[in-house]
Amino acid sequence: MNAKAELAQLATSAVRQIAPYIPGKPIDELEREYGVSNIIKLASNENPLGPGPRAIAAIQKTANDVGLYPDGNGFQLKQALAKRHHCSLDCITLGNGSNDVLSLLAEAFLTPETQAVYSQYSFAVYPIVVQATGAIARVAPALKDDAIMPLGHDLDAMSKLVDSQTRLVFVANPNNPTGTWVESALKDFVASLPNNTLVVIDEAYIEYATEPKFPNASLWLDEFPNLVVTRTFSKAFGLAGARVGYALSHPEVANMLNRVRQPFNVSSLALAAAVAALEDTEHLTKSITMNRDGLRQLVAGFDELKIRHYPSAGNFVLIDCGKPAATIYENLLRSGIIVRPVANYGLPNHLRITIGRREQNERLLVAFANQTL
Repeated sequence: MNAKAELAQLATSAVRQIAPYIPGKPIDELEREYGVSNIIKLASNENPLGPGPRAIAAIQKTANDVGLYPDGNGFQLKQALAKRHHCSLDCITLGNGSNDVLSLLAEAFLTPETQAVYSQYSFAVYPIVVQATGAIARVAPALKDDAIMPLGHDLDAMSKLVDSQTRLVFVANPNNPTGTWVESALKDFVASLPNNTLVVIDEAYIEYATEPKFPNASLWLDEFPNLVVTRTFSKAFGLAGARVGYALSHPEVANMLNRVRQPFNVSSLALAAAVAALEDTEHLTKSITMNRDGLRQLVAGFDELKIRHYPSAGNFVLIDCGKPAATIYENLLRSGIIVRPVANYGLPNHLRITIGRREQNERLLVAFANQTL
């Protein structure tokens, strides 16, 4: 056995089996590899407007203090979030993005003797954090491709997988990468779960979900002590690079999460930016409006091109290319457009496309018109 293989064997068997998370291709990487310029990135569901002016000002003001450790308790941000969600500060756990709190949940509540349930075609971080603990992943088949919410969560199928060993159930609403969502049935699903099973409703994209019947699970926290709701500032608030998210839960759950949370896991710049972003309702409204208009633009364009697209309540659209999408993805890269292939989700014929500015969306549609699908 060579030295590299021997080093790998030092890791736990669970970790060795993890399929690493694949991020969207960075702009500078595409520049280096292909020598192209004028690149647009529509791969990672970032807000095309970026952070608002208040968040930028807060980062600039706080930059003078980066020689000091941040507030490890994040008091000001917790205070702002408690006001926003009408909850106490001890219900909040801050994370280095919502990915961090998903990892904390697995670390705090999963063991090799327990199980976690999630849906096929759901966020790639769920299997990673579950696998890292050695827990058993039970994956429910998604809804069929001809359902009203094609490839979305089948809550009945998920419910059937829950047993006495299930500690966590993950439900992304809206779901990434499909864009699909669950409405009234979600609350009934939460109510049906045993009290000793935590149900994690991942609402990373909820600010974009403007459908009248879209549920806000954070309103159910008093009713369901086993409910955890995760949110992020990476999407509609435009702070993907700052890395800040949070969980809302019963104080006892938050207490356990804070025991495994790393000290100072959210930087002072991120804390200040998040507080300012919550106050900047004008920028949030502008972001949501641009996304709504951009979604309509892309849907109309894909309809005209006869490209199948899936319903979305997020800031992205999943499309079916009707054949392996790798060549189309590669052609788009060469034209300076980065989208997201989702073969790693088990969808080799599909691409996930972030909704951009109007001119970016138009450039993408023109590029697709020149493809052979």
